[in-house]
Amino acid sequence: MKAAVRQEAAAAPAAAHEPAPAFAVVEEVSPQVEGGRFAIKRVVGEDVVVTAACYAHGHEVVRCVVRYRGPGGAWREAPMEPLGNDLWRGEFTVDRVGPWEYSVACWVDHLTEWRDGFARRVDADDIRLAARVGAELIARSAALCSRDDCERLEPWSRILREEHDLERLRLTAMDETLFQLALANAPRDGLSASPAYPVTVDRERARFSTWYELFPRSCASKAGVHGTFADVDERLDYVASMGFDVLYLPPIHPIGREKRKGKNNATVAQEGDVGSPWAIGSKEGGHSAILPELGTLNDFKHLLMAARARGMEIAMDIAFQCAPDHPWVTEHPGWFRKRPDGSIQYAENPPKKYQDIYPLDFDSSDWRGLWSALRDVFLFWIEQGVCIFRVDNPHTKPFAFWEWCIAAIKRDHPEVLFLSEAFTRPHVMHRLARLGFTQSYTYYTWRTSKQEIIEYFTELTQSASREYFRPNCWPNTPDILPYHLQNAGLAMFRIRLVLAATLAANYGMYGPAFELGENRPREPGSEEYLDSEKYQLRHWDLQRPDSLAPLITRLNRLRREHPAMQSDWSLAFHATDNDALIAYSKRQGDDRVLVVVNLDPHHIQSGFVTVDLAALGLDVGVAYEVRDALGGTSYTWYGGRNFVSLDPQRAPAHVFTLA
Repeated sequence: MKAAVRQEAAAAPAAAHEPAPAFAVVEEVSPQVEGGRFAIKRVVGEDVVVTAACYAHGHEVVRCVVRYRGPGGAWREAPMEPLGNDLWRGEFTVDRVGPWEYSVACWVDHLTEWRDGFARRVDADDIRLAARVGAELIARSAALCSRDDCERLEPWSRILREEHDLERLRLTAMDETLFQLALANAPRDGLSASPAYPVTVDRERARFSTWYELFPRSCASKAGVHGTFADVDERLDYVASMGFDVLYLPPIHPIGREKRKGKNNATVAQEGDVGSPWAIGSKEGGHSAILPELGTLNDFKHLLMAARARGMEIAMDIAFQCAPDHPWVTEHPGWFRKRPDGSIQYAENPPKKYQDIYPLDFDSSDWRGLWSALRDVFLFWIEQGVCIFRVDNPHTKPFAFWEWCIAAIKRDHPEVLFLSEAFTRPHVMHRLARLGFTQSYTYYTWRTSKQEIIEYFTELTQSASREYFRPNCWPNTPDILPYHLQNAGLAMFRIRLVLAATLAANYGMYGPAFELGENRPREPGSEEYLDSEKYQLRHWDLQRPDSLAPLITRLNRLRREHPAMQSDWSLAFHATDNDALIAYSKRQGDDRVLVVVNLDPHHIQSGFVTVDLAALGLDVGVAYEVRDALGGTSYTWYGGRNFVSLDPQRAPAHVFTLA
C-alpha cells in the first residue's frame, strides 16, 4: 500500500480523556541492520517495504503505520495492511538522496472495533447502546480535528446519540466517508512505536553501474611512450562505445623514487622504470598532487568533464599509504610505525614485501591529525569534481576511521559513492559495507563451479545482507589473474564476462587486459600478471580481430535496455540436468531475461533447462518466445522443460529476452 500523508490536526480543545498507557506492541521490524545500529540502503525511486509484528492484549483491534522522513523533511505516514497472524506490511518511496529514517507505530483502534461489532448486532437495545458508544468515540475524534472536519463529525455523533429509529441508526453508523474522517483524527490509545531505523539513499549508479579500469600511462598511441590525461581523453570514445559508465583510474599521484620497484615487481628498479602507482608520493607532492607525466590538475578536470559529456564518470583510486619520499614522511614522521632500528616499517604480507610502500599508523599519538588529513584528501578531489572513489585495501585500516570518515563526507556530499576493495574475510567485508561503503568487491572472481555460483549469489541476493551489501563483480583486476584465466583461451574469458554482466547489476573489468585475453601469470602458483601494468608501461592493440569488445558491447547494451538487469534481488536460478550448464533469470515487471551459460570452456554441453515459470510470471501450458540477444535467434518454448546446446568456441551462453 503506497504512502498517504496523515494530516496534522489544527489546534482544538483537548478531549477530557486521559491517554492510555503504551500497551500496544511493535516488534520484529524488518528491514533493519543490527537493531538500527547501521542503515539499510536504497537508491532514489525505490520502495522501502516494511513488515512488523503489531498487536495488543486480548481481542483488541490495532492499527499500524510506517512513519518516515527524508533529509530535512517532516515525518509522514504510510498505512500498513494486515498479513495475518499479527503481521503487518507497509511501504514508502524514497525520492531524494541522503539520510532517511523510518519507524513503525501501533495503537488500539477503538473505532474500527466499534463499527465491526455494531454491524453484527441485532437486538434493538444493543443497537441503541452501541450507537451511543460510537457517538462518544466520534466526539473524541471531533475534538482533535480541524474546524471544518469537526463541523462534519459533530452532527454524526449527535445523531448516533439521540436517534431512536433503528434503520437510520444502521445507515448512519455505516457511513464510510464519515468513518474514515473520524478514523484519521482518532486518538491513538495505547500508542507504541519502534525506534527510528536509518536508511541511506544513494543515486541510481549505486545500484546499477558498469566499470572499466585502465592505466592512463598505458594509453599513449605509441609503444614505450608515457600516456597522459589527453591520451585517456582520446580513449574515452572507445570505452563509452562498449557501454561503460564508470571509468576507474588507478592512483594518479606522484610515484615515489626511493626503493621504486622495477618490472615484474623487481626489488631494484632500472633506468626508465615507472614504478607502481600505489607507491604514492615524491618531492612533487602526495595524495593531493598529480603525477607530472600525466598532466596538470586542469588537464584532469578537463578529463572529468569530457567523460561526463559521454555519460560516464571517472572513479578515482584512494590508497592510504605512502612511498618513502612522500612529503608526509618528513612532515609527519609520527604517522608511521618505526622498527627497532629506527627505520620506518614498510608494508609486508609474508613472504611478500613491499619496500616501496609505508603503511600509515592509524593508532599514532597524532591520530586525529592523520584522520583529518585523510578525510581532506577525499574532500580535495570532491572539490575537483570526483564523485566516485574506489578505496584500496580498506580492511587494513580501522573500522572506526571509515565510519567517521564516510559519515563526515556523506553529510555534506550525499552523492559520493565508495567502492570497497576488500578481498578479505566475510565478516570484515560485511562490516565495511555496514559502515558506509556503497558497493563491495566480491568473491565472484574465484567462484567457478555451478554449485559455488548458485550458493554465493543466493547469499548475495536473497539473504538479509542484501539490505546493506551491494556486490560489484569483477572477473579480473590488475592484482588478480585468477587461476582459471591463466593460460586460458578466449572461451573462458567469454564465460566469465557473461556471468559477471548478467548475474550482477554492478560489475567491472580491468582492461584492455580482459577484452584482449591477457592470460600469462608471472610464475606458476601466482595470481600476478607477467609484465604487469602495475610496474611498467604496456601498449595494447585495441583493433585486434579477436578482441571481446563486440561481445562486451552487446552485453552492456542489453543491461542498459532491460530494467530486469539493473538490480539484483529478482535473481532466480533454474534447474538443469547437466552441471556444466547454469541457468538463471531476472525480472522487473513484464521485463524478463533468462540466461543459460556453458561453464565448460572446452566442450559443447547440452541438456534440459527446467524453467521456474512462476519466477518469470509465465502461465503453465502457454507457449512463450525466447529471443537470444547474443545470437539473434528465436525459439518457441512450451512449459518448463526445454533443450539447449552451447558451443563455448562460438557462443558460450544464451541471453534470452522473453515475450
